[in-house]
Amino acid sequence: MWLRSARGARDESTSKRDDPAPGCHTLGVTAGDIDDYLAALTEPKRSTLEQLRRCIRNVIPEGEECLSYGLPAFRVEGKVVAGFPAFKNHLSYLPHSGSVLPGLADEVATYQGTKGSLHFPIDQPLAPELVNLLVRARMTELGLK
Repeated sequence: MWLRSARGARDESTSKRDDPAPGCHTLGVTAGDIDDYLAALTEPKRSTLEQLRRCIRNVIPEGEECLSYGLPAFRVEGKVVAGFPAFKNHLSYLPHSGSVLPGLADEVATYQGTKGSLHFPIDQPLAPELVNLLVRARMTELGLK
């Protein structure tokens, strides 16, 4: 299986099994690629996700930006910790775990989503306190920090 670069071009030099984390393609991915992903979005999606990106960065300054399944994410020590994609009618926070959101059920009760995806309106950023809880819960689950 061949990976696609952040711009969608086929990268035949890297196979999926060479990936540092399953689904997390970082070879040649830079913060600029995440910038490009965000720049392609319309407002207010762009600014809302930029704010979420900054919040995640504040919680895990050592985090490395990557594309996980083609979507912007952060990883720590090779493990994907948080993703932040845009969709047509909502934005999502992805903890890359099926247990983080159920474990914080009271804190996320006002949001819709699935057990692995927190959906929020395109013009209403997640509170920094909630982002902190979400990221720290995933870090704890992974045995990091």
